[in-house]
Amino acid sequence: VFECLPVNVKKLSLQNNQISNVPREMVELKSLEELNLASNRLADLPECSGFASLQFLNVEMNSILTPSADFFQSCPRVRELQAGHNPFKCSCELQAFIGLERQSGGKLFGWPAAYVCEYPEGLRGTELKDFHLSQLACNTTLLLVTALLLTLVLVAVVAFLCIYLDVPWYVRMTWQWTQTKRRARHDSPGDQGPVLQFHAFISYSERDSLWVKNELIPNLEKGEGCIQLCQHERNFIPGKSIVENIIDCIEKSYKSIFVLSPNFVQSEWCHYELYFAHHKLFSENSNSLILILLEPIPPYLIPARYHKLKALMAKRTYLEWPKERSKRALFWANLRAAISINLP
Repeated sequence: VFECLPVNVKKLSLQNNQISNVPREMVELKSLEELNLASNRLADLPECSGFASLQFLNVEMNSILTPSADFFQSCPRVRELQAGHNPFKCSCELQAFIGLERQSGGKLFGWPAAYVCEYPEGLRGTELKDFHLSQLACNTTLLLVTALLLTLVLVAVVAFLCIYLDVPWYVRMTWQWTQTKRRARHDSPGDQGPVLQFHAFISYSERDSLWVKNELIPNLEKGEGCIQLCQHERNFIPGKSIVENIIDCIEKSYKSIFVLSPNFVQSEWCHYELYFAHHKLFSENSNSLILILLEPIPPYLIPARYHKLKALMAKRTYLEWPKERSKRALFWANLRAAISINLP
């Protein structure tokens, strides 16, 4: 039928003809200025590069979900496009077409009322002018780059926190704790648990050993109440690892006494002992820690890994070693009262 049309036809209406694509023979209509393709089955805007004179195009009420965004580039002489009342699918592919309204300078007839989202269900009834997606959501490359950068930043932050809080050290200590407990259960399958043998385990820095040997041990082990103290120099079992000895002594002691000073926070082994005693405190829900502040500890001297020590000093009452001799009798009385228990 199009072969019979005069080539100089200017207006052509093919409305409501179930057309799914523009017939190829129509490209010969070089003088066509107005084309009506409303109420058909077109899935996209027609290619009109062959219509050199086309000025008006009507594709309303077709099956166009995501119309091409380069329509006005291929049809530079079109002054008006009627593309409303189509079942638009509001997605990333539609973003470029929505931008045509700004680029074309009002060439979309019926904008914005006739241009409404049909899909997806959650956006049905939304006008295209109100539909917006971020550049990140629609650009896969940008999304992948952003996700990669965020992952790298997250990994860097986690690594920094692990190093700052010394997480590998705590993981290693927890592993040693569980391994030691497992070996203990394997060596003594019928054992119901360690029996208390000491009133208190003493943890201190070697630099404070003179105070421990000259003041703490003599005042507690002699006199009334004969308190039995566990000291690493005399009670650690040869042949066992230091960690196993620490865990064994802490578990066999009713209390754990920590002699705190600037020297203490600089000692690696004191940190081990504090960690395992703190572990016992929470695992057994006991009140087994006694803190003795031998010398004031400036906060800046406490390393980041000692956050448990900072928390303990903030939440628990500790005994301060008095410089005045007149106050020391009360100090020893309070300390004895804190570890008073009848051992089996």
